[in-house]
Amino acid sequence: MAPRSRTSLGVIGNLLTKADRLLIGGGMVFTFLKAKGYDVGSSLLEEDQVDTVKGYLETAAANGVEIVLPTDIEVADKFAADAEHKTVAADQIPAGWMGLDIGPDSAALFASKIADAKTIVWNGPMGVFEFEAFEGGTRAVAQAMIDADGFSVVGGGDSAAAVRRLGYDEAGFSHISTGGGASLEPA
Repeated sequence: MAPRSRTSLGVIGNLLTKADRLLIGGGMVFTFLKAKGYDVGSSLLEEDQVDTVKGYLETAAANGVEIVLPTDIEVADKFAADAEHKTVAADQIPAGWMGLDIGPDSAALFASKIADAKTIVWNGPMGVFEFEAFEGGTRAVAQAMIDADGFSVVGGGDSAAAVRRLGYDEAGFSHISTGGGASLEPA
């Protein structure tokens, strides 16, 4: 969700034919929320991909793929560790505020969706985990993966960095790769 590099939505189309369930967080979630008609304030957004994401949502529904989006968002008045922040419903992001993490209800929802998965591939933090106020979603996903019985893959430099920065034992995951999205691209 950090204004670092723009999020790649391209792998989602490929995953819609391979996955049973996709949990969408991080920077790309705001394009999904916008595609559902929600205002996203000043959150990271790929405006030129909104129609593509609408198509992904339709394809997912047609293919029986569950798309899980946050129900609440941790928003801030600026991109900073000391920003004023609050939790709001995903469809209630105030103008001028930016989403920097999934909210606590969403973190619990995502953890529950991970719990019964047989294979879990995580590519990208849920929020700006470098700022303590916005690490909760990423922490919840990492812990849920450790707690799950399924095969767990942490993919991507940001996800691997989050595991390390948040103090998780890498042995708690089946595999960690800094390759990230490259491993999810179509062959």
